[in-house]
Amino acid sequence: MDPTNGISEPAIATLVHRFYGKARRDPVIGPLFEEAVEDWDAHLAKLCDFWSSVMLTTGRYKGNPVAKHVALSGIEPPLFERWLTLFNETASELFDDAVSDEFRAKAARIAESLQLALFYRPDRPWPPQPAT
Repeated sequence: MDPTNGISEPAIATLVHRFYGKARRDPVIGPLFEEAVEDWDAHLAKLCDFWSSVMLTTGRYKGNPVAKHVALSGIEPPLFERWLTLFNETASELFDDAVSDEFRAKAARIAESLQLALFYRPDRPWPPQPAT
């Protein structure tokens, strides 16, 4: 039995490139990405390493996603929902249900972990309440 369920390095690269192409064009999250990323080729290579480590346990990614996101200005909890919507849409376009479900589940956990690291405070409600 194939433990990766058909997930491969080329499949990860396709997902990363297609998703971030959409994200860059998106009116909600695109401006944040365009401001934060100086070298898209290097960034996409790092994201392929990240997803390879997440999905295939290759250990290729050697970064700190929390520190990278803490350093960004303009990140707010609703942006994670948009990120997940686009990511889930892209995974569903590219893969069968079983594979896209695996990607979507990992992405949801990653988004939740990042949001907890960035926004959770014991004295405030979780999840964060929208500003009124």
